[in-house]
Amino acid sequence: MKQALTRLIYNKPFVYSLWFGVCILLALKGVLTHQSINNYLIFKHNFINTISQQSLYIQQPEFYYDRNHYGPVFSLIIAPFALLPDSIGVVLWVAFSAFILFKAIQMLPLGPGKFVIILLLCANDLIGSTLYFQFNPLIAALIILSFNFIKRKQDFWAALMIALGMFTKLYGIVGLAFFFFSDNKLKFIASFIFWSAVLFVLPMAISSPSFIVRTYHDWFYDLVAKNAENEGSLMQDICVMGIIRRLFNYPALNNLFVIAPALVLFGLSYLRIKHYRSTQYQLLILASVLIFTVIFSSSAEAATYIIPIAGVSIWFMNLDKPTGFEIFLLIFAIVISFAGSDLFPKPLYHFYIQPYKLKALPCLLIWLKIIYETLTRDFSKEKTLKKPESIA
Repeated sequence: MKQALTRLIYNKPFVYSLWFGVCILLALKGVLTHQSINNYLIFKHNFINTISQQSLYIQQPEFYYDRNHYGPVFSLIIAPFALLPDSIGVVLWVAFSAFILFKAIQMLPLGPGKFVIILLLCANDLIGSTLYFQFNPLIAALIILSFNFIKRKQDFWAALMIALGMFTKLYGIVGLAFFFFSDNKLKFIASFIFWSAVLFVLPMAISSPSFIVRTYHDWFYDLVAKNAENEGSLMQDICVMGIIRRLFNYPALNNLFVIAPALVLFGLSYLRIKHYRSTQYQLLILASVLIFTVIFSSSAEAATYIIPIAGVSIWFMNLDKPTGFEIFLLIFAIVISFAGSDLFPKPLYHFYIQPYKLKALPCLLIWLKIIYETLTRDFSKEKTLKKPESIA
């Protein structure tokens, strides 16, 4: 039984079918049954409004509910899909998002076959994100790709991944955390400045300079307003601050009182300078960044957790010999990741997990464990890993 299960877990055709097949089938089902594709329509109208020079951040209830919160560069990403009929564009969007995240994970410098386990561990959250046609899988992919390209000494492309994430949803800027792993820091800095300039002006090619400049200004105020809305939201604020606000009935909590100490803890991870070239150390930092990005953001919602779960999975597969406590933390995170689905007890979800934002709890515990590991693990005995999977 154990051998059969092991063969199934490491069976690439099975895992690939689960990763791509379920997501595409869900998208097709949504199209065929006329389910809401609201988020995709928001994305599509980011492009339409950019070319028609209409504000990207106004409400358009005749087309979709809620508002767009993405920058004008996003209009270029979504353009190939927005130009197609919705029934085709939305399915291809889902397939594209799953594929880019798949390639990012496949490129990781882990032992042979380990990326397949990461795909399995992330599959549920990918499906959850797919149900809402979210951009989050691509954000996770951009962060991981920025790490991978720096690891491969391709700083020019690493800088593009970071800038692209920053100019679409800001989250991508956390890729700058990998700057210290670059062997050519001047090239990295120059590349980042270059790509930031290119991406700043590129949307002007389908709009106008004055409109795009005004849009960046409007985007700033939209994000400030969105952050204020998130702190009282039932669906957002699934983060450490959200846990504190609900658990201690303290809605006036200033996010900075939590984020500042977290940044100090995160900064402590960089004290072990002599281990900057250690692959295991670098993977811990990657896992930490992926988790930190979401659990300390008031914009975090359930579908955003594909990002930290990717970090959790990378952390676990980077362990030499997981202890019972580490296995418990992984199981805790994966079980909670099913909260809100039909496989999770609904009373437990509605009365505890959702109102108290407890989806963030296992990720917080694992993030603290990662910080501890970066400060104490013996990286001098690191095993030599085989060459990571090719990008091709």
